[in-house]
Amino acid sequence: MVNMKTVLVTGGAGFIGSHVVDELIRLENKVIVLDDLSGGFEENVHKRAKLIKGSITDLELIESLFVEYKFEYVFHLAAYAAEGLSHFIKRFNYENNLIGSVNLINASVNHNVKCFVFTSSIAVYGAGQPPMTEDMIPAPEDPYGIAKYAVEQELKVSNEMFGLNSIIFRPHNVYGERQNIGDKYRNVVGIFMNQIMKGEPLTIFGDGAQARAFTYIKDISSVIANSILIKDAHNKIFNVGTDTPVTVNDLAEEVCKLFNVEKKTIHFEERKEVKHAFSDHSKLRKYFGYQIRNSLSEGLDKMSKWVKEVGVRQSNDFKNIEIEKNLPKSWLT
Repeated sequence: MVNMKTVLVTGGAGFIGSHVVDELIRLENKVIVLDDLSGGFEENVHKRAKLIKGSITDLELIESLFVEYKFEYVFHLAAYAAEGLSHFIKRFNYENNLIGSVNLINASVNHNVKCFVFTSSIAVYGAGQPPMTEDMIPAPEDPYGIAKYAVEQELKVSNEMFGLNSIIFRPHNVYGERQNIGDKYRNVVGIFMNQIMKGEPLTIFGDGAQARAFTYIKDISSVIANSILIKDAHNKIFNVGTDTPVTVNDLAEEVCKLFNVEKKTIHFEERKEVKHAFSDHSKLRKYFGYQIRNSLSEGLDKMSKWVKEVGVRQSNDFKNIEIEKNLPKSWLT
């Protein structure tokens, strides 16, 4: 066991990050959370973790934290994870998702961090033939995926040059409690549930036949947190999530049933995105004995109960759009 180690979790007030923090606390680690609360919420942070409000783009802050706390492990989950929107906010995307990550990697090298755990994304694969496997050559099709793949490559060369160990996870389409359901740019499950509670029709881009494998948060947070205990996993890449894809149309049906409402949808013009994206997880099972414990219906049921408790959340418009050409009309309102 790795007990009472000092761990940094970036994005620990966010959706996936806060669940990883919970598991790290359960494992008796001392956890410092760094989050700018741009997408997360202070109430998400475990009461035994220390929250530092700040950004990974703040170089002076990063250095001061590494000096003060002498982190042994870093879990880097902070990101602005809006794939579709990333085309229109390129500079913001690279500053936050790439340069911010490099700040952390540099500090980890300089302060002898034992292992750097990074949540990348299925977006690195692009339009590869699903199910995607880790040995495929990535070909990301949006700036978000490009940034994630660049960080993966940076971790590879940082291991080769400086001996920084890392574990890279590529999660996909994660949903569950604490997801920011008020974000209209990402997380279709949360968007659907929020729209139902507001009495609005569900918005679908294109024909809704695009397929994704939706993953309940509790089925990935534990394996990410526990990964540092598996030495054989160091310096390897793992897809993490569920195996069974469903279409967005089928997802809409499932969500409407849970809320006992008639399915009403509005179809917008198809976005430029990968049509079918889901992964193979045999490598994860080999190293971690990984098993999915929640079916889609079970996970959606758990999330829906939480959503009904927290209620409607309003979506904020992204204020700094850099390119408006070809921006989906639904994002302009």
